[in-house]
Amino acid sequence: MDLRSLIPLTYLIAAVTFVLGLKGLSGPKTAVNGNRIAAAGMLLAVGATFFDVEFQSYGTTGLLVTAAGLVVGGAAGFVGARLVKMTAMPQMVALFNGAGGGAAALVSILELMRGLGGAGVTPGETITSMLGLIIGAVSFSGSAIAFGKLQGLITPRAFKYGGQQIVTSVLFGGMIVLSLLLTASVASTVGVPQLAVMTGVALLALLFGVALVMPIGGADMPVVISLLNAFTGLAVAAAGFVLGNQLLIVAGTLVGASGTILTRLMSKAMNRSIANVLFGAFGAAPAGGGEVGGPMRADDGRTVRETTAEDAATLLAYARNVIIVPGYGLAVAQAQHNVRELADLLESRGVNVVYAIHPVAGRMPGHMNVLLAEANIPYEKLMDMDAVNPEFPRADVALVIGANDVTNPAARSTKGSPIYGMPILDVDKAQQIIVIKRSMKPGFAGIDNDLYLDPKTQMLFGDAKEAVAKLVAGVKAS
Repeated sequence: MDLRSLIPLTYLIAAVTFVLGLKGLSGPKTAVNGNRIAAAGMLLAVGATFFDVEFQSYGTTGLLVTAAGLVVGGAAGFVGARLVKMTAMPQMVALFNGAGGGAAALVSILELMRGLGGAGVTPGETITSMLGLIIGAVSFSGSAIAFGKLQGLITPRAFKYGGQQIVTSVLFGGMIVLSLLLTASVASTVGVPQLAVMTGVALLALLFGVALVMPIGGADMPVVISLLNAFTGLAVAAAGFVLGNQLLIVAGTLVGASGTILTRLMSKAMNRSIANVLFGAFGAAPAGGGEVGGPMRADDGRTVRETTAEDAATLLAYARNVIIVPGYGLAVAQAQHNVRELADLLESRGVNVVYAIHPVAGRMPGHMNVLLAEANIPYEKLMDMDAVNPEFPRADVALVIGANDVTNPAARSTKGSPIYGMPILDVDKAQQIIVIKRSMKPGFAGIDNDLYLDPKTQMLFGDAKEAVAKLVAGVKAS
């Protein structure tokens, strides 16, 4: 049997695994197997490609180059995934997005160059190649900026400048005009330096990606990464049309569709439109909070109340219902195992403990779920915002660890606030509130948290891991 005749069937099986894998990612209990199924399907598809007639025509050189790429890329992915810290996972996702978009752009460029220099290319193929190039390049440079913001290499705050909209519009218009010019040159005898025009499109697309993401504040990076993920999927689908590869079309469409749906869901969770995320410069205002020792004070005379680990531990030890609210501060301190120890200790004393998970807590969708799952915290203890908010009035204590903007009551009451209208966790409705925080610095939104001025709130300053360890010791001593 000619193994090459089995390639279409193999691609079909791989496409099915992608769908099953995506379905598995819809829940924490099935996510691991879903990821494995999709990865196995991709491995199967890559293996089948080696039997493709066109690939085999490249000879030994093509085989060696491809094998080298597999070894280098596989090793980089394996080592990176094993060594990356949970707090840096959003950066890695941004890098993966960028790599996928860049690869799709390169495929579009090379295929178009091959057509222009040899067998010829139709206007339809040119348009498809231009779409793959533009979307892929935008995803690549935009993801690089997102990585820089999340990694701290670039200021995470929104970057606004005069004429920003004009610059973005000019870049976008330039891409479209040059793409149409190249398409016209293919369809007629219009004499243009095609390689130069294509290079111009690529450069403008890269600059457009930078101009699009730089003005976006760090608090919106989860939405941006999801949107760029959708861009990468569309670029891959376009590359699939260029190559005539059905599997790339299916895989790219799945990624593009799922990324778009996720982006819309996250925007809805923040009660903001995608246009507002992209062009609203959320978080551009300078930070207004102080450090530890620089008390935040309201006009009505309210001030922040500081507590000790011993007093906070006593409050927790004699509670009946406790809701733990994890945030980025918990992830930075890698305090998830200490939190699990504290929860187990409280439950051994008859205290009911659950976790309140906000959709955009952390730096990417599901960040807190994955972090807590790493500490083997039962899935049924993780409650989403809609399910847990009715429970806060019945909670004796709400323990907030690093979550800032997603617990700020200003989102409900202060119309001038940049987070006004964003659904939040109703922490202020708990009977008592303990907030673990390094300092009084505001979160990514750049505004102070009214929750810290609530008379029911007590601030426990310090590193989350160390603070929770002290709480554990205090509960044991109670």
